[in-house]
Amino acid sequence: MADEQDWIGLLPEDREDAVLIARVWDPQEGGPLVAAVRGGDVVDLSAHAATVSELLEREDAVAVASSAPGPARWRLPDLLDASLGQDGARPRLLAPVDLQVVKACGVTFAESLLERVIEERAGGDPEQAETIRARVLGAIGEDLGSIRPGSSEAAELKRALIAEGMWSQYLEVGIGPDPEVFTKAPVLSSVGLGDSVGVLSRSSWNNPEPELVLVANSAGTAVGATLGNDVNLRDFEGRSALLLGAAKDNNASSALGPFLRLFDGAFSLDALRDEDILLTVAGADGFTLEGRNSLGRISRPFEELLAATCGAHHQYPDGFALFTGTLFAPTQDRGEPGAGFTHHVGDVVTIRSPHLGALVNPVGRSEELPPWTFGIGSLLRFLQNRRETFQVDA
Repeated sequence: MADEQDWIGLLPEDREDAVLIARVWDPQEGGPLVAAVRGGDVVDLSAHAATVSELLEREDAVAVASSAPGPARWRLPDLLDASLGQDGARPRLLAPVDLQVVKACGVTFAESLLERVIEERAGGDPEQAETIRARVLGAIGEDLGSIRPGSSEAAELKRALIAEGMWSQYLEVGIGPDPEVFTKAPVLSSVGLGDSVGVLSRSSWNNPEPELVLVANSAGTAVGATLGNDVNLRDFEGRSALLLGAAKDNNASSALGPFLRLFDGAFSLDALRDEDILLTVAGADGFTLEGRNSLGRISRPFEELLAATCGAHHQYPDGFALFTGTLFAPTQDRGEPGAGFTHHVGDVVTIRSPHLGALVNPVGRSEELPPWTFGIGSLLRFLQNRRETFQVDA
């Protein structure tokens, strides 16, 4: 089992005040259980909510997580150790959402906006990126962060760039009136702490995207947050924006965790507006990449992204998880000069923030990772069988 220093580092810095929800895969039960972290114990909440989605619909969700009676079925160090070791024979953590649709916002930071434009101009070829980067910066400039999306200044910049032949679909969603919102992953397909994240074997230019993920209930209200890795294939999206699905939605391409932290009296959405999300990629070849996603530099407020996702135009009866975008876009070379960064199998990606802990995942090939087999039908059958078992025992 990992020593205390190792597992403590996976938790929020103010862990003693944090209301943390987990989903635990219990091999003895044969399925996932909703749980809450209370000190070194993880308490089974399944008597109060069959799914995380159901729990988040309750007005007393924080009280249930903090103090509702339930068996302390697991020790937190054991769960973390089994998760990091990918030990399927022991109880381990899953992604902390279940029936929520996993949505994502793109191009919400000026720096990442520029990289999307560069990808587009390069046609997905990393060897052209550095030359094109200089040309794009010369035409657009680097101070897009001062322009409010949808403003008159943004409209004037659009007109000027169109006149210069430099307008882009990424600039449209980056500084235009409407943000990019897309479906990142199917329900129940996201992986959790310690699971491998996947990139396609056909991709030669790809990267992690360390992001804040807001989790909302059916009313579209953010009730908690977690960390996410929006794994991205830059070469696929760079060839065509119509390949966004191929670039974003593959086996194990969405990672969430390690826990869902609920908003309460001591922790709110405001606490995350200036959060720094740190990234480290450690390769088996000795390569190290570090990055930072500073949420204080996001171009659209969280409320705008939530409203663009859910409202009179679109509802989510079981709630949704929303990746909010990233400032980070790696330009550090890995190998040949000018080739940029791309993942190698065996990389270990760590995404960390003060209020949300640390999400750790190794990197593998999507085609070679364990297939996703436990879907909505499996969950419904598991819950039904468990209900029938409880009725017989009673």
